[in-house]
Amino acid sequence: MVRFDASESLTPFRDEGDGYGSILSDAALARQVEPGWFDPGFWGERARSVDSGGRGGAWFVDGPFGAAVLRHYLRGGLAARLSRDMHLWRGSARVRSFVEFRLTRDLHREGLPVPEPLASRYVRHGVLYRAAILVRRLHDVRSFADRTAVAAGDAPWQETGRLIARFHRAGLDHADLNAHNILFDAAGEGWLIDLDRGRRRLPETGWRSRNLARLERSLLKLRGARPAEAVRADFARLRAAYDARWAKGY
Repeated sequence: MVRFDASESLTPFRDEGDGYGSILSDAALARQVEPGWFDPGFWGERARSVDSGGRGGAWFVDGPFGAAVLRHYLRGGLAARLSRDMHLWRGSARVRSFVEFRLTRDLHREGLPVPEPLASRYVRHGVLYRAAILVRRLHDVRSFADRTAVAAGDAPWQETGRLIARFHRAGLDHADLNAHNILFDAAGEGWLIDLDRGRRRLPETGWRSRNLARLERSLLKLRGARPAEAVRADFARLRAAYDARWAKGY
């Protein structure tokens, strides 16, 4: 059961296509939030496609809440052949956008470097639903993937290892820990984004190792002309910094 939080607001609505849904938002936005906020067409020229990562379904938007990122929840693999954006309804507590909103909010409150969540939405049609989320945009950031592609030797390998260890200590099992979902700002501060399907768990070896292995595979896939051995050597620097931070217990 999802615990009640007085800082959030749930606003039901009906859409023009005979669907119905709800918007989960920060209570401070409750009187402003509109279903149209989650449609890039609503913003017109103020919606700009996010190309980083190549996944599609994300836009930079500017609204009354300031600069934000709008992301639709898309499906991949064989499931995408049936529908790119429809998901099986299993109850509002398991809506992907709501789960990510609450997880991101809790981490943000604890002072962990994640984008501030603003609002999330689902629209249900029978046993299927679509979902979207709005999070505050991070400015002057570059992905770890970009940093390793431009200057691999000078990329923040050790900083990334310490960043991941910090999140793992907080129990975050990131479902898609790849080089595109790790960002660094102009001051060298790191951030984790895209917590879809992530969850809090007791920190133990198995899932932590799987997170790190997924990141290493991502870096090997993105290595371009670099030898795999060079990437693994750099990743060993990341892992050493991770282990050192983990050993400190915080």
